[in-house]
Amino acid sequence: MALSGTDVIGQAKTGTGKTLGFGLPLLERVTVPADVEAGRAAPESLTDAPQALVVVPTRELCQQVTNDLLTAGKVRNVRVTAIYGGRAYEPQVEALKKGVDVIVGTPGRLLDLAGQKKLSLKHVKCLVLDEADEMLDLGFLPDVEKIINMLPARRQTMLFSATMPGAVIGLARRYMSQPTHIRATSPDDAGATVANTKQFIYRAHNMDKPEMVARILQADGRGLVMVFCRTKRTAADLADQLKQRGFASGAVHGDLGQGAREQALRAFRNGKVDVLVCTDVAARGIDVEGVTHVINYQSPEEEKTYLHRIGRTGRAGAKGTAITLVDWDDIPRWQLINKALELGFNDPPETYSTSPHLYTDLGIPEGTKGVLPRSERTRAGLDAEVLEDLGEPGGRGGRTRGGRGGREESRPAERERSPRTPRRRRRMRGGAPVDADTAANTAPETVTGDAAAADEATGPRTPRRRRRTRGGEPARGPVQATTADSPGAQAAEAAAVAVSEVTDVAQAAEVVETPAKPRRRRTRKSAEPTAVAETAVVVEAPAAEAPAETKPRRTRKTAAAKAEAATDTAEGTEAKPKTRRTRKAAEPETAVTAEATQAPEATEAKPRRTRKTAAAKAEAATDTAEGT
Repeated sequence: MALSGTDVIGQAKTGTGKTLGFGLPLLERVTVPADVEAGRAAPESLTDAPQALVVVPTRELCQQVTNDLLTAGKVRNVRVTAIYGGRAYEPQVEALKKGVDVIVGTPGRLLDLAGQKKLSLKHVKCLVLDEADEMLDLGFLPDVEKIINMLPARRQTMLFSATMPGAVIGLARRYMSQPTHIRATSPDDAGATVANTKQFIYRAHNMDKPEMVARILQADGRGLVMVFCRTKRTAADLADQLKQRGFASGAVHGDLGQGAREQALRAFRNGKVDVLVCTDVAARGIDVEGVTHVINYQSPEEEKTYLHRIGRTGRAGAKGTAITLVDWDDIPRWQLINKALELGFNDPPETYSTSPHLYTDLGIPEGTKGVLPRSERTRAGLDAEVLEDLGEPGGRGGRTRGGRGGREESRPAERERSPRTPRRRRRMRGGAPVDADTAANTAPETVTGDAAAADEATGPRTPRRRRRTRGGEPARGPVQATTADSPGAQAAEAAAVAVSEVTDVAQAAEVVETPAKPRRRRTRKSAEPTAVAETAVVVEAPAAEAPAETKPRRTRKTAAAKAEAATDTAEGTEAKPKTRRTRKAAEPETAVTAEATQAPEATEAKPRRTRKTAAAKAEAATDTAEGT
């Protein structure tokens, strides 16, 4: 019926061959060069664009369907390509450029490549939705509708699944034209499950489940085993516990990167790992030969999940065993599943790892413990399988929305191959590095003697700070602030204020009478006379204002003498640059000031003086003494 080109809804139990049910008609309807050579097709019908599209919900199922179609289409040389996420874009784009006949892909990556104009769906003649009900459950319905809208209106559409809920039938009515619903069953197999699969349901305690699983794995005739969990964290934790107990176990769940997931599945198929702990992501379509036991570590959510889980064993006529461990909290959920499937296990027996009926039901030898003996540890393990570098998007090896565990575990080989040196942060202080070597190289001055020993004991020296100056004079800092508290410093500060006032008057007189003298450079020899001159100025400066308050009468002669004395004071202050004031310098200055008050004539530094000016200066000194 599918070969005739009509739309088909196929429903059959798990493990009965649905993949080849739609795969063989699909391969026959594709036009290949062999058809042109045999005269069955015209040369114009050949194209490099895809002619058939198979949409699947999971990456593992995508790989399996691709391998089955490659095997079935090997004689006709049909080009089949898998398009799914978790791998690099470039190899998939190159395969599309070379030409492809059949594409098997997941909805997300198909939409990505179609949106980038790398994938053309205009020549698709046949569309297959495999596990259509699972795509609805995973929220792929909007993506599937977008893909269907990109396809030609005249095409063949086929839906295949083991369970067909009402939503799938509604999807079929919208996008299919007069479909034929085919349900394949065996005459002697009227139940919902396969008759070759034995089912055991036990009520177990959550803390005793790892021990029970470890003893079930040592049953007689046990081959490959798949253990299903509801959550990703439980799957990862159980795989680690089984590995510690001596079993060759691997894990497949959504938090792992695609490389780690494929590594675990390859190791499971090749026999290097005999226990595969997985979530429901591996419950659809995974077909591995030799799976004898399926263990439901946690009760499934609904009846169709239970059917797909236990369908991993008892496939293609083989026999299998399905064991379900139901926790006390999951009893109501299990009773609903039991009623829907009419299994007859409404009240599971309470079972522990030491219960006798567990040993008799499953054929476990007496005296078996929860640790595998070393003599039976013959499997190579997960590490014996090569971890491929798939160029996964994101650069960390995990899915974009995955957890921390997937990014950590997915690429250990890459970390060993190219270890990255962690970046070291350099400590900086004041724009300069504080490292011991750099501080020694950048230090502006050498340290010797006791200072060097102190530096070695205390560590690198702090770089020297430059003093801020304003107009050639250092800014007022904490040293000057403390110096100003002493009595001598207060007197010197008051004298400096008076000198500044007298200097303003003296500058006006100097412009008229005398030319400006060049500024002299200060040396050590001239330091002492200038200090004496400065003290004389300090004493002589207040004389300009004091007589103005005490004596009401003033003559022209004395006024001219005072102006000339102020001029001499200004010349003395110009000749000496200002020095930094400290506490030690304040005490000698006050002593010199006291001597200058007793003998002001001796402090005159002028070599030539006339009698007139000498008399005027003596009179000014007398007035100053009276004012003080």
